[in-house]
Amino acid sequence: MSEHFEHREQSLADATEARGLEALISRAARAGKGAAPVERWNPDFCGDLDMEIKADGTWFYLGTPIGRMPLVQLFSSVLRKDADGRTYLVTPVEKVGIRVADAPFIAVEMNVSGSGDQQVITFRTNVGDVVEAGPERPLRFVDENETGGLKPYVLVRGRLEALVARPVMYELVEHAEEIEIDGRMMFAVRSRGAVFAIMPADQLKRLSA
Repeated sequence: MSEHFEHREQSLADATEARGLEALISRAARAGKGAAPVERWNPDFCGDLDMEIKADGTWFYLGTPIGRMPLVQLFSSVLRKDADGRTYLVTPVEKVGIRVADAPFIAVEMNVSGSGDQQVITFRTNVGDVVEAGPERPLRFVDENETGGLKPYVLVRGRLEALVARPVMYELVEHAEEIEIDGRMMFAVRSRGAVFAIMPADQLKRLSA
């Protein structure tokens, strides 16, 4: 009897949370025509939502993948990462916390045009953002100590970044060159006149040996 009661209570809680999600969806739909101006909104914090963006970019709600891409794109349009390091869904009337395992977006495709100082590297994310790396949207490279690998990120908007998918990272590195930065030779890439260091050239030579 108690198990049935607990199950019923949990079902009611899930249903209540689901209805809350539906309401949030409707408000997000009104707010998020493309990327919404979330940086200008200052709503009250309304608690955390059982929603997580996994390291591979898959969105989960109540432990279940959100399979509808239009819904994922809608939620992604009202994402904001605040100075506290946490990521939120923000509408004009509420702010709810979600969990992000790594970066909220994945850069799944890239294009390179021009060369030298005129080179432009453009990324497409898994939710459809198109981002040109440059002074306003920098690339950064993080050493992955546990694997000895490299994780590049590109700034999409606000404090939100896209992790560059591994196949795209290999393509990106093909466009790198040795460039002197602050008196040291670095393995780096250029985009929109900016230079983004990947690693010291001598470190690359050791890794390649």
